[in-house]
Amino acid sequence: MVKSEVGVVSKVKQIWGLVKVLLPEAVVRWLYAGRRTEVAGRVIDPKAQAVSDLVALMRASDDMPTVEESRAQLLAMARKLEQPASESVGTRDIMLPGADGERRARVYTPSGLADTGSVPTLFYLHGGGWVQGAIESHDGLCGRLADLAGMRVVSYDYRLAPEHPWPAAVDDVLACYTALVRGETELAVDPAQLVVGGDSAGGNLTAVLMHDIAVQSLPMPKAQVLIYPAVDARLSSQSMQDLSDQPLLPAARIAWYLNLYIPKGQDRLDPRVSALMSDRLGQQSQALIVVGGHDPLWDDAHAYCDALQAAGVATTLLPFPGQIHAFLSLTKVIPQGNEAIEKTARWLRDVFEGS
Repeated sequence: MVKSEVGVVSKVKQIWGLVKVLLPEAVVRWLYAGRRTEVAGRVIDPKAQAVSDLVALMRASDDMPTVEESRAQLLAMARKLEQPASESVGTRDIMLPGADGERRARVYTPSGLADTGSVPTLFYLHGGGWVQGAIESHDGLCGRLADLAGMRVVSYDYRLAPEHPWPAAVDDVLACYTALVRGETELAVDPAQLVVGGDSAGGNLTAVLMHDIAVQSLPMPKAQVLIYPAVDARLSSQSMQDLSDQPLLPAARIAWYLNLYIPKGQDRLDPRVSALMSDRLGQQSQALIVVGGHDPLWDDAHAYCDALQAAGVATTLLPFPGQIHAFLSLTKVIPQGNEAIEKTARWLRDVFEGS
């Protein structure tokens, strides 16, 4: 087959892959009957299989883009596949402190709630491997959490590697949290009405922040939300091995992120890198942990849940055994992402209604 014919076949496969992603879940289930991936007894959900197959057609698991390409790819995927928030949610951009100057943040406020008063607030840290991701890539997720949970969400734009390697991001997050709880920003934030949360790398930064809060003897937030968090940089768990070629987050890409984020020679078991190693777990707030069974971080989430519970922290695990990494940001095509957002919002409402 000549090169031009190979290109045509590849294009046709990608188009068919996209069609499968957009079809109703019942149809996709029928198309994949008897052919869905199973790992450690966990069968992947139909639409998650379709998304995984499409990504595999578009990039090799060991083919690393440039940082600029990676950032553009994530933003493009979010714009195409993330369900937007209701128009009733108000948004405005403000500046909040960082460790080395002010950083941009976006405030999401559902209808009927003040955006500057002392109200229930989620301080949100976006994912993206510490290298990519932005307020814009998580705009739909943050807006929908604000709407469904009935609370203000503050999405924070911490510094990214490789321009700003560790500990720039963790220092930014700590500086901003400190200013928020000390009343040094335009937002009135009561720690008793504050939740810290994030996904993936943002879940890591959330867990690290909880460690830092305990070390610094700062007021603890009401709760924490960890969405497929990365908490163990050893990358040696069983799910990390079983899912090393999972197209959404292959092992090669995880290693690429970490190598860009962590300076050479830095101890990766430092609790400000691997929050699972923290000796302050028992001082932390109640937690919700969300994770998918076809995400290499499946075992990270379970290990962290076990560690928090062993330390006496009330921790709820919300597992989706058939789901992939980033599924809460793929809500136009993966229905379980919507379910996870709704359940997370319900948990957040319960946190405040039960207090």
